[in-house]
Amino acid sequence: MRLVFVYGTLKRGCGNHRYLEGQAFVGTARTAPGFALFDVGGYPGMVRAPGGASVSGEVWSVDEDCLARLDELEGTDEGLYRRETVPLEGPPGESEAQAYVYLKSTEGLVALGDSWRQ
Repeated sequence: MRLVFVYGTLKRGCGNHRYLEGQAFVGTARTAPGFALFDVGGYPGMVRAPGGASVSGEVWSVDEDCLARLDELEGTDEGLYRRETVPLEGPPGESEAQAYVYLKSTEGLVALGDSWRQ
């Protein structure tokens, strides 16, 4: 099982949450400071941003099959996102998780602050 931090369409109540069906919700969390969210066309992209904010989201414990489906959804093979370890502030007992970091240019995109709502 792996911990995955989600901050967009995979969150509970959002359009792609079905990809987490059968997985275990761990709790709500924030990344440590150093990230930014952008609207990349109906969904958010989180990037590393020195001096940036803490991004809010959820942590899920997922199995390897689910992780493979998430990698496909997030376009890791196409270079849209990369799954990498990010530091967390909560839930209690969890200090890091895997998250999908956006790899394309954010020039001209709308900054979303520290959270995204569908």
